[in-house]
Amino acid sequence: MILIRPKVTIGVCVRNCQDTISMAIESVMAQDYPHELMEVIFVDDGSEDKTLSIIKEYASKMDMRVKIFHHKWRGLGYSRNVVVQNASGEYIIWVDGDMILPKDHVRKQVKFMDKNPKVGIGKARYGIYETKSLSAFLENVTAVIEFSVKINLLSNYKPLGTGGSIYRINAIKEVNGFNTDIRGVGEDMDLEFRMTNAGWMLAVTPALFYEIRRQRWKDLWDEYFWHGLGGRYVLDYMKKSPTILLKIFPFFAIFALVKSSILAYKMVYKKRVFFLPFHWLFKRIAWLTGFAFSYFEKPRRGV
Repeated sequence: MILIRPKVTIGVCVRNCQDTISMAIESVMAQDYPHELMEVIFVDDGSEDKTLSIIKEYASKMDMRVKIFHHKWRGLGYSRNVVVQNASGEYIIWVDGDMILPKDHVRKQVKFMDKNPKVGIGKARYGIYETKSLSAFLENVTAVIEFSVKINLLSNYKPLGTGGSIYRINAIKEVNGFNTDIRGVGEDMDLEFRMTNAGWMLAVTPALFYEIRRQRWKDLWDEYFWHGLGGRYVLDYMKKSPTILLKIFPFFAIFALVKSSILAYKMVYKKRVFFLPFHWLFKRIAWLTGFAFSYFEKPRRGV
């Protein structure tokens, strides 16, 4: 019997997402890409709910290779490296526990990367996941606008993130993988920076994906506070001054969001989009609060 090597690895790094992980897994199982060319690697980063048991239940039903790893909380950088070290495919598609993939997602992502050998990371475009929550709706609309670029290959650096992205494995290994010392989040931004410095290109692909956003403003605050906490360590590793925040989060951008609100209204025809400037300001305050809070913590190894 000849074993067929998987072309693509689906990397699912999760923690405490019992309410959404089933939808994410089912969307992977429904892919129209040949399942014999796919493998799924689950890494549970110390979940304290039923996430791991749900993963194990689905694993027995999946008609593709499945590997499951579980450890006490070590952070996203460590968990993603577990996927990289155990992946058999040429590419890794990162799927978060709150994501849903259209059935053609993997096929379109792999096709794009095969045609663009100089691209190290390809980010799929966001679709709008219907919700009654104002905070979740605004998060969806913001992401749709941000990644609605007409061109695929990016000439300037643009943070893409791992969720909904396809990574070329040899590009990850070339820059020695994800940084396990980064606090909170930001391991993806750090890797993107090192990959672009190594000559790899970033791109936005024609594929789509959906993300189930935070339903409450408090949860949205906690998420961006966490992002800000990790942001400080990312800047340290990138050897960037905190003044770069003025470029990343220019406060005059809130005025540009008024224009974006009009554009968004033409896309979805819902008056709720005019809350976008408030939504942007709310997230930036949460991020900067987390960033400032990081300076009161003890320095981490390697910082």
